[in-house]
Amino acid sequence: MADFHNTGKTGEGLTVAYLKEKGYRILETNWQSNQQEIDIIAEKEGILAVVEVKTRRSARFGDPETFVTRQKQKMLVKAANHYIALRGINKNVRFDIVSVLLQHDRHELHHIKDAFYAW
Repeated sequence: MADFHNTGKTGEGLTVAYLKEKGYRILETNWQSNQQEIDIIAEKEGILAVVEVKTRRSARFGDPETFVTRQKQKMLVKAANHYIALRGINKNVRFDIVSVLLQHDRHELHHIKDAFYAW
């Protein structure tokens, strides 16, 4: 398995644990629709959180969250709309980014709520 794949899976695992600790109910992980994927779909206090996880081993080229491009945001909105339609969900939706920086035997996790909005 490629190292970047392991890095991403590690970040997603840390994020799921973090969200559960904060009181979120995890509904889906790695939910796929056509060629689109949502890393984590969670719910807390009646809000559906669509969570993109970005994990890096270094901030040399920028913080992990800076790699969530406008194109990626549009894809997440499209996938979230599909998920909501399939499940018949009628809740407020929020798009979050969790950036995870893995360095040696420690990690830094930064949860950005309402990181971007559907347009």
